[in-house]
Amino acid sequence: MPNIAGSSMKAVTLFMANKAAFFDRDGTLNVDIHYLYRSEDFVWTKDATAAVKYCNDNGYKVIVVTNQSGVARGYYTEEDVQRLHAWMNQELAAENAHIDAFYYCPHHTEGTVAAYKAACGCRKPSPKMVNEACADFQVDKARSFFIGDTASDMQCAANAGICGQLFAGGSLLASVRTAEIKVSGKIGEK
Repeated sequence: MPNIAGSSMKAVTLFMANKAAFFDRDGTLNVDIHYLYRSEDFVWTKDATAAVKYCNDNGYKVIVVTNQSGVARGYYTEEDVQRLHAWMNQELAAENAHIDAFYYCPHHTEGTVAAYKAACGCRKPSPKMVNEACADFQVDKARSFFIGDTASDMQCAANAGICGQLFAGGSLLASVRTAEIKVSGKIGEK
């Protein structure tokens, strides 16, 4: 920046918060088979990959928030969860899509693995995972939404102050578009 005598120039940084599309995993992005951890058992729900790509293409951070009590129950490990999430992103890459982050809770009060047998603060419907993601990605909650298939997911969204959209099957892309309309309507009311 040039030094001009008699004037002062200041650099101004403008901060623009991100909008985010939060998704539950089991029952929303993939068919819920209970305690999924193997890629060979994974089946995307209808239009799930298209929904993720749509969100990527429209400027949303795509964030998965999922309870994974199978870790606490000893059915699989955290490494298994992480391996499946990496595989999901490999599959999405073929569609020029991606998930920006995965947040998961491995705890459960009825767990058999001592390290994970806990009444934690991160298990949905707690908003902890959503709030951590919002801080990590500078998310504007007013421009974001959470799609999930359970009452617990909707309670998590409400607890986090984010628009919730219940996914009852059908096209996940259609649910994303419905959530966008709900969010834009709320922004327009302000």
